[in-house]
Amino acid sequence: MIWLCGDVHGRFEHLIEAVLQSRPEQRPAAVILLGDLQARQPLEVELAAILAHTEVWFIPGNHDTDSDADHDHLFGSALAGRNLHGRVVEIAGVRVAGLGGVFRGQVWMPPNPSEVETARGYVARAGRGNFWRGGLPRRHRSTIFPAEVQALSRQRADVLVTHEAPSCHPHGFPALDALARCLQVRQAFHGHHHDRRDYRPEWPRLGFEAHGVGLRGITALDGQVIRVGELDERRAIRGGYAAPPGCRLP
Repeated sequence: MIWLCGDVHGRFEHLIEAVLQSRPEQRPAAVILLGDLQARQPLEVELAAILAHTEVWFIPGNHDTDSDADHDHLFGSALAGRNLHGRVVEIAGVRVAGLGGVFRGQVWMPPNPSEVETARGYVARAGRGNFWRGGLPRRHRSTIFPAEVQALSRQRADVLVTHEAPSCHPHGFPALDALARCLQVRQAFHGHHHDRRDYRPEWPRLGFEAHGVGLRGITALDGQVIRVGELDERRAIRGGYAAPPGCRLP
């Protein structure tokens, strides 16, 4: 079993509690954090209580480069090698592809043409006065570059995890639909928007199952909701859309 975890924004207690209180036969083999971790300590310190019980993987979100601390507690942590961005990794027997970060107009805002293809190309254009630690500006270390998507699209996976959403979300991107189809995934999970809409009517059009995971929500790979996101119910009511069955705040 793999759990997908929505944006935590510096709070990990709910995830630790869910793992430790789960029965051994239901305990996840791995958890994947879907970005915007904003760890207040190095990630291995934040999650020390569960590292002996489950594997921890992640993709970065846009807020994970808001400050030096946000960046360093994630990318400089002992778990930095568990970053799935831009690659496919077999986790608990499942091939998982990861694409962290967000689209930004200075680089690429699909469906518009890209301004630059690679991080190296952006650095060449940015000028030394904009460098951070001798290279790419910190903010753009959570920016999606076209070359990363192109390279990932040439691989194959069972599941795609992204911070941005595919087109079934009102603020989603058809470019991620195309990526999922190139990868030939069966399922895709995203964070970022802090809601969990019912995408089931869109699945035939997409060609894969799409799932959003809400703010500090937890969803299993089979779609089972382990923990309802903190804003799921009120977002559903305010937005006038039908949330998936069982969408109730604890």
